[in-house]
Amino acid sequence: MSETKEMYKNLGIDEDVYLLGETICSHLKERFDSIDKIAEYNQLKVLQAMQKAKVSEACLYGTTGYGYNDIGRDTLEEVYANVFHTEAALVRPQITCGTHALALALMSNLRPGDEVLSPVGKPYDTLEEVIGIRPSKGSLAEYGITYSQVDLLSDGSFDYDKIKATINKKTKLVTIQRSKGYEPRKTLSVEQIGQLIAFIKGIRPDIICMVDNCYGEFVETIEPSDVGADMVVGSLIKNPGGGLAPIGGYIAGKKECIENAAYRLTSPGLGKEVGASLGVLPSFFQGLFLAPTVVSSALKGAVFAANMMEHFGFSVIPDGKESRHDIIQAVTFGSKEGVIAFCKGIQAAAPVDSFVVPEPWDMPGYDSQVIMAAGAFVSGSSIELSADGPIKPPYAVYFQGGLTFPHAKFGILKAVQELKNSKVIRL
Repeated sequence: MSETKEMYKNLGIDEDVYLLGETICSHLKERFDSIDKIAEYNQLKVLQAMQKAKVSEACLYGTTGYGYNDIGRDTLEEVYANVFHTEAALVRPQITCGTHALALALMSNLRPGDEVLSPVGKPYDTLEEVIGIRPSKGSLAEYGITYSQVDLLSDGSFDYDKIKATINKKTKLVTIQRSKGYEPRKTLSVEQIGQLIAFIKGIRPDIICMVDNCYGEFVETIEPSDVGADMVVGSLIKNPGGGLAPIGGYIAGKKECIENAAYRLTSPGLGKEVGASLGVLPSFFQGLFLAPTVVSSALKGAVFAANMMEHFGFSVIPDGKESRHDIIQAVTFGSKEGVIAFCKGIQAAAPVDSFVVPEPWDMPGYDSQVIMAAGAFVSGSSIELSADGPIKPPYAVYFQGGLTFPHAKFGILKAVQELKNSKVIRL
């Protein structure tokens, strides 16, 4: 439509960038249809989980103070357990972020003398200080909990022989990061995670298998808890919050694991019985309800981004045709100028702080400068249109989010426009 084309022009998109975007979109209709089918299934799954838990108007009121007898909080946790097909769940605004949720799950289920194993290589940067890979106050290492790691093979598959050799009598918990983090590897599918868990349980059935599920919820029709994970952990300002949750995290899994986490979050003797919901329950319930369709929008944006960046010859993971297992799209530019220009374009496309120019900075928890573009309604929400990356080789950027596909599409066009303006690419 000429009116739409003119609107893009008014927002700073050159005609050649706009036309390239239209051409690529025209080839993605079948792919987008398949994403919509997954969203439809997951929408029904969430609806069924809410109806099974008998969510009522009273569940939306919330509590203050101690939060005793918070029917909404307790029902929400029942809904999450239903969605993930687990025995229990802990879903709280007192869990501040995904890293906090993961740290909580680890620290509550490990004891001095235990060992935690990562069979999928180095964990996400912010977990390095939690574990003690990089020394930090209060790390697992300070409590006498050791860490071992098995890297993926060069083709991205699991090194089963080394995993078997590394598991020992101290191994208490295996942590599996589903998404790529700041590593240029493929995201693990739920099927792959299930195969790894089955292998580990075949060696030692008592080992706790925990999956960092961040960025992966509702991308497939099944979750890691459906294939044997004892705990799945994530952030509510990513996929399951649907863009509405203002804070929070979740842990869903075996009852004993969740009880341990609850006692660590609050206090021994109190556990899940305390923790006021503080007026966030409507956002938590409605965000979860909207999450499947919001995730589908983000997925479409990621697929569009992959195809656009491939057009200019950049390495992308996953590529434009591969199956998707999280909402993150990695693009390797090979130069800091490319990373910075891309992030500037994403920031300029934001509904909030579009006039702000992102710059690399020394962000807490990271070992290099990081640039982040996120003009979001919820600070740091990466289900909203956002991009970030460490300023170090191979100079890759990680794009994710978009509450609606039209916004995700515009964000990518704006990023391409900035790359063009900065002479990183030529059309």
